[in-house]
Amino acid sequence: MVKEFKKFISRGNMMDLAIGVIIGAAFTAIVNSLVKDLINPLIGLFIGKIDLSNLKFTIGEATFKYGSFLNAVINFLVIALVVFFLIKLVNKITPKKEVEEDPAPTNEEIYLRQIRDLLQEKNNNIFI
Repeated sequence: MVKEFKKFISRGNMMDLAIGVIIGAAFTAIVNSLVKDLINPLIGLFIGKIDLSNLKFTIGEATFKYGSFLNAVINFLVIALVVFFLIKLVNKITPKKEVEEDPAPTNEEIYLRQIRDLLQEKNNNIFI
């Protein structure tokens, strides 16, 4: 059981995933700061309020904090935009994989094709 776990945890994909999660957590903090400290005040200038998270309305006893929702949407859009640009950059940097051509047929395949063709020719001659 321990050997299986070691094998599982040391696989390349698992390590890549762990690195991605750690970098993603750090990246989320950066994006949250970008949205909270730079983008929201800029948007707030246009709508007259600096802090979007305080935007809310109430109906009866229910309070709807749509400002927090707007912050989440902005966070998502900024993250999606940055990931889009990162992927475009990585695609430009990484070398393109060459398209592999079909390998030449082996002697066995050539012989089997010849046998197939002869059998088809023989069957066609029978029905004529």
